[in-house]
Amino acid sequence: MSPPAITASAQPAIYVYEAPLRIWHWVNALSVLVLCVTGYFIGSPLPTMPGEASDHFLMGYIRFAHFTAGYIFAIGFVFRIYWALVGNKHSRQVFFPPFFSKDWWGGVWHEWKWYMFFAGEPRKYSGHNPLATLVMFFVLVWGTIFMIITGFALYGEGTQAGSWAHTMFTSWVVPLFGQSQDVHTWHHLGMWVIIVFAMTHIYVAFREDIMSRQSLISTMVSGWRMFKDDRDVDDGR
Repeated sequence: MSPPAITASAQPAIYVYEAPLRIWHWVNALSVLVLCVTGYFIGSPLPTMPGEASDHFLMGYIRFAHFTAGYIFAIGFVFRIYWALVGNKHSRQVFFPPFFSKDWWGGVWHEWKWYMFFAGEPRKYSGHNPLATLVMFFVLVWGTIFMIITGFALYGEGTQAGSWAHTMFTSWVVPLFGQSQDVHTWHHLGMWVIIVFAMTHIYVAFREDIMSRQSLISTMVSGWRMFKDDRDVDDGR
């Protein structure tokens, strides 16, 4: 059974994203930016600087920024899980995709064709469309969990045995992957997955704002999704 729909003419604006979720989104975006930039330099350090090593602490500052952003990233995700439990229906959408709904998978296929310019008309959703929900479930939710686990496992190597990070993560994650370098490699690969996801996410947001006659970018600022004509809107219930 397909979700009930409303019309944009009857309801030209829908309150979708609550303030705590919007704040998390932008804080998370900033932390991801810092993590990716500093993570790149940790994986590919700058050339040796002239003078005594004791006169420079550049890589130390880079690592400090990376670790700080990592803490913010992890704490923010814990808050995001909490808000998925106490927030509105849109706040939990990416955590619980309706995998057993035939209509939902039909929506995934339609959105794929729309993004590939094979579908002539977009479908409008008050929250995330089915394809976005699917991608965010695997990349945003599980990708975040993967990066937090591997990140704290690497962090625990520096804090050494006996620290909370080493006990909770390093002690079992490194043996699971085989060796420390394997964890480094997979964590670094995860960074590139996040970068590709972020680039695609930004492109799609601008594209949908322009082509599908509904607001996306401003919605994550104000919380309200605006519809620009009277075509049917799926309210996601």
